[in-house]
Amino acid sequence: MMTTPLFDANASPGGKDLGDLPQWELSDLYAAPDAPELKRDMDWLEEACERFAEEYQGKLADLDAAGWIDCIHRYEKIEMVAGRIMSFAGLRYYQETTDAHRAAFLSDAQDKITTYTTPLVFFSLEINRIPDEKLDAVFAGGGEVARYKPVFDRLRAMRPHQLSDELEQFLHDQSVVGASAWNKLFDETIAALEFEVDGEVMGIEATLNKLTEQDRTVREEAARELGRVFSSNIKTFARVHNTLVKEKEVEDRWRKMPTPQTGRHLSNHVEPEVVEALRNAVVDAYPRLSHRYYELKRKWLGLDRMQVWDRNAPLPMETDKIVDWTTARGMVMDAYSDFSPELAQLAEPFFDRGWIDAAVTPGKAPGAFAHPTVTDAHPYIMLNYLGKPRDVMTLAHELGHGVHQRLAAPQGEMLASTPLTLAETASVFGEMLTFRKLLAGAKDTAERKVLLAGKVEDMINTVVRQIAFYDFECKLHEARRGGELTPDAINALWMSVQAESLGPAFDFMDDYEVFWTYVPHFVHSPFYVYAYAFGDGLVNALYAAYEDGTPGFQEKYFDMLKAGGSKHHKELLEPFGLDASDPAFWQKGLGMIEGMIDELEAMED
Repeated sequence: MMTTPLFDANASPGGKDLGDLPQWELSDLYAAPDAPELKRDMDWLEEACERFAEEYQGKLADLDAAGWIDCIHRYEKIEMVAGRIMSFAGLRYYQETTDAHRAAFLSDAQDKITTYTTPLVFFSLEINRIPDEKLDAVFAGGGEVARYKPVFDRLRAMRPHQLSDELEQFLHDQSVVGASAWNKLFDETIAALEFEVDGEVMGIEATLNKLTEQDRTVREEAARELGRVFSSNIKTFARVHNTLVKEKEVEDRWRKMPTPQTGRHLSNHVEPEVVEALRNAVVDAYPRLSHRYYELKRKWLGLDRMQVWDRNAPLPMETDKIVDWTTARGMVMDAYSDFSPELAQLAEPFFDRGWIDAAVTPGKAPGAFAHPTVTDAHPYIMLNYLGKPRDVMTLAHELGHGVHQRLAAPQGEMLASTPLTLAETASVFGEMLTFRKLLAGAKDTAERKVLLAGKVEDMINTVVRQIAFYDFECKLHEARRGGELTPDAINALWMSVQAESLGPAFDFMDDYEVFWTYVPHFVHSPFYVYAYAFGDGLVNALYAAYEDGTPGFQEKYFDMLKAGGSKHHKELLEPFGLDASDPAFWQKGLGMIEGMIDELEAMED
């Protein structure tokens, strides 16, 4: 495992008490790893998968509407039981990743469920062999089965790219020594990296965190050490990227995918022209957003030139303010309640029923997330709360995810989850509500400036930086079609997007050219990154509509969240008068960031 810094759960750098931080109550899933209910469910799952395949394989085309409903309900029950087991195993592991027993329990559960569910591989393949007119006739009859049409539409979108059953089975079996093996090599390499900063040896998370230190010499030392270590491992990282990009190109060719990005667009249920409109709008806005903001930050930091280790530096006027847990809860819940008392009511149980794990504890996974678990349970939120103002925004963000997941759960296992492009809607909106509440309560211009600058920086990291990442990936996959890429060739592609996106305020140290090496999305989830920008831009446009007084906004917003994955983004945005395929939509969202930078510039006068 990668080395991470360990903190006292109730102590901040200033030594102040954060209060009683909540921990998960996982007995809502299972009482313990050896609970009889867990063994019962695992045994049921093995038999249910075999029985499902026996009863439905080769017979799906002959099902009528009532038969399809029975089939779907049985499939959803299998997904629910498997999801409950894996949620329990995964959440226990995230609490203490260094515990060998928890790691083994997770691995064993994964192996068993992968084996048990292998008979279900036929399901989507067979559906895609059913003629459209036959399936459409089933849905045309209305009734409960018609509700599931979006699931089948998404499956059918993959039909032109589906291989034979035998080839699909081969790819499924071969993946353990293909992409997943290279992913594992990447993860193990990253986890084993060691960096020495100020005489202390640490892992990558702790070293990256040093780039946000107030002391500039510490930031520089960390950046140079990151570059040194990445450079010393460059051959391994180049091999991983060359191999995975080539493997994807081979599979895409067999699947007749027109572009390397097509698979991601299909899984996100978004049209290529919509992503292109987003990408072009953001790139066109670089000078009005990141270039302008970083020039302001250069002045605030009192520098002639910005270096890469200054990008995430705290502002000189920032304080080491610590927010205890009770205060953080109050801030977020007040912001949610001001928007809608119902929103606050949906959020309340997370605090009171063991649905949040907030403390920083030894071995706990880094970062934060909201895990939806399964639709007959409830979500769980993980934080690493240290009382920083940004931690409060993280709480608001993850609580938004949790509320969204609760509202969408009645859709059922096959329709509750949203594509990546819509999954950030409630989280970013909840963050924006909290930010606006804090901004309205700012005591003076200095506090308002820090809040505004922090929000602008977050949005630049989410929108500008992620679109630059997307452009790098597009260039990488295109260049690899011409043959093996040397480390220098990949470095050059990386640098071609960095200066363009960050702007003329920056100089780049020599080793910055290798900073592409540690971004996990390039390895695990090609072209994932634009979904962050999509989500942020969507919420900015949505929030602008809220501020403009769109009639019945709250009711429309709840309907949007309740829809889960049952509707396309066009249908979800229509009640707000918004359309993501219209370039003006993205301008509206980017205009909100621009307006905040305008205000920051006005403060300089």
